[in-house]
Amino acid sequence: MKPGPVRMSGVLTTWNDERGFGFVAPAVGGPDVFVHISAFGEGDPRPLAGDEIGYELEYSREGKPRAGRATVQSAVPRPAREPAPHPRLAPTNRASRLGYLAVFGFICIAFVVALIRPIPYWVWILYLGMSFATFVAYALDKRAAASEGWRLSEGSLLALGLACGWPGAVIAQQVFRHKTVKMSFQVVFWVTVMVNVIAFVVFSWVATLSAPDAVSVLTPLG
Repeated sequence: MKPGPVRMSGVLTTWNDERGFGFVAPAVGGPDVFVHISAFGEGDPRPLAGDEIGYELEYSREGKPRAGRATVQSAVPRPAREPAPHPRLAPTNRASRLGYLAVFGFICIAFVVALIRPIPYWVWILYLGMSFATFVAYALDKRAAASEGWRLSEGSLLALGLACGWPGAVIAQQVFRHKTVKMSFQVVFWVTVMVNVIAFVVFSWVATLSAPDAVSVLTPLG
């Protein structure tokens, strides 16, 4: 029979408040134990290095020790003013609006292009399929970040967005609150979005000019 969870305690030796995780040194000794912010209850104060933590010893799918059902048993003195919640957990409404506005703007561009010349069905299928795949990839990476599992590289996420999956990436970033804070990632991400949109417009324009009926319409009468 598999033994039940073991209740332990230790000191939070390190804590990354930006990413929401740290490591606990068990009071009984042994290797440090990973703990994620999601392991704490709603009534607990946000952890700080030096806090005494009570937790249930669990193991990830990879066999690594981690803390579950954690509580702050003895807290170190807090600053006079608690830091504001991290934007990763509560992104601004402005950032969300800009992301969705970019998706809506692309739909408008595609609609205008389609009025000039019908866009092949495979282009729509490509954007929908890649957006769905990218949305799933962000969801899996977010889950892996919370469980200390195998992560997708930022390059892979950016490549999926560049390969027509960026609308799904925009939605996933807001839904899962993932990759919305790291400025270097956001800069490169929006560069890939612009590259993809420009490529879409250029492809559609070239396809329109190369079509026989488009050439006849654009050629002056005489």
